Amino acid sequence: MELAKLKLVFFFSLACLIPRLSANIAKFDDVWRRRAEEAMEATLQAYHPDPLSVTNDFNLIVHNSSEDKTSTRRGLFKTRISHRREGGPCKATNPIDRCWRCKENWAKNRQRLAKCVKGFGYNTTGGEGGPIYVVTDCSDDNLVDPKPGTLRHAVVQNGPLWIIFANDMNIRLNQELIMTSDKTIDGRGADVHVAFGAGITIQYVKNVIIHGIHIHHIVPASGGTIRDSQDHVGLRTSSDGDGISIFGSCNIWLDHLSMSQCQDGLIDAIQGSTAITISNCHFTKHNDVILLGASDAYSPDSLMQVTIAFNHFGQGLIQRMPRCRLGFFHVVNNDYTHWQMYAIGGSKNPTIISQGNRFIAPDDNKAKSVTNRNYASVDEWKHWLWRSEEDLFMNGAYFNTSGDINAKLNFPRRELIKAKSGTRANRLTRYAGALYCKIGEKC
Repeated sequence: MELAKLKLVFFFSLACLIPRLSANIAKFDDVWRRRAEEAMEATLQAYHPDPLSVTNDFNLIVHNSSEDKTSTRRGLFKTRISHRREGGPCKATNPIDRCWRCKENWAKNRQRLAKCVKGFGYNTTGGEGGPIYVVTDCSDDNLVDPKPGTLRHAVVQNGPLWIIFANDMNIRLNQELIMTSDKTIDGRGADVHVAFGAGITIQYVKNVIIHGIHIHHIVPASGGTIRDSQDHVGLRTSSDGDGISIFGSCNIWLDHLSMSQCQDGLIDAIQGSTAITISNCHFTKHNDVILLGASDAYSPDSLMQVTIAFNHFGQGLIQRMPRCRLGFFHVVNNDYTHWQMYAIGGSKNPTIISQGNRFIAPDDNKAKSVTNRNYASVDEWKHWLWRSEEDLFMNGAYFNTSGDINAKLNFPRRELIKAKSGTRANRLTRYAGALYCKIGEKC
């Protein structure tokens, strides 16, 4: 019943909303209008009317899959990199990784990865069932007629496609890389950097996986005529310099990414995007890390449902890990070792369930709070549901909870099993970031 009411409300307002949703589109032509309409329909289908059941299912998986060994001390960064590059025993420390890592034949069965996503993005299959496309050329010279073998040529093809890389490469995008639906970018087996150019745009599409690459030093691009699908070329305005921009899209999984130093955000998910999982990523050296919802006035963002799990928020970060609006956000078993202002923020009554995270506050006594309500008054935010369960707080960190945090949830007892304690967070995130996988060996 709730979903049916939402459909009536949003379809009634869609005609008014679509003309304003013109991010980077110079002229809102019929192709992009149709895409916006299809994307809103996909968002409504992907929206889960009972989001707490999704978080509880996720917690059950973590509880049943995690190892018992614990540690509250993260190893030195140098040690982690050395272990990845030079080998050693393979250890998959969380249930997403256990689904595919530590199997010698992972490269012969790459598409198994699509079975491994958990959380709100659980229906994401990416390019599963489609052919393998091998990127052999790191250039990005022709935006209208991309050269076969380039990443830009791969992502605009029709139908499902599983995109891999022939060798290590650095890709500098001259303009934003506009992806189409049903695609996987799989960097395993190569050291792939998208850097020193434009970022990746996921706009009005569905079913995208991006895994195992480095994204850094992304800068704004001027826009221009760009191929955005196999059958359409459109005129784009300038891009903002986001590492990954998710706009009006659903069923998205971002996994094992290493991201830093982008001009705008590392990851933005806005304009009614939903059914998203961000997992096993390593974030460093950035101000505005993750933005989930761009405007307090955009009501379809109440459909936004995002899982943020097993990520390491590392050196040189300032704020927005994430910064949320309106929707439902499950922040589970992440390791927050650095921030300068705050870790988790929000406005416009988002629901935030924080479970089993480790929060190590900075030495600055003015930045001990994990949370920030972004200028809302106490009378306003005291009703927002922000829970903290089994989180570990170190160096004076604290979490301002709000809402009816003691409300009993009407779910079977087994679904209410909590995520692993925050004392396990650094183990669960030990291999966050892009992995250095070698074909024929355990990853």
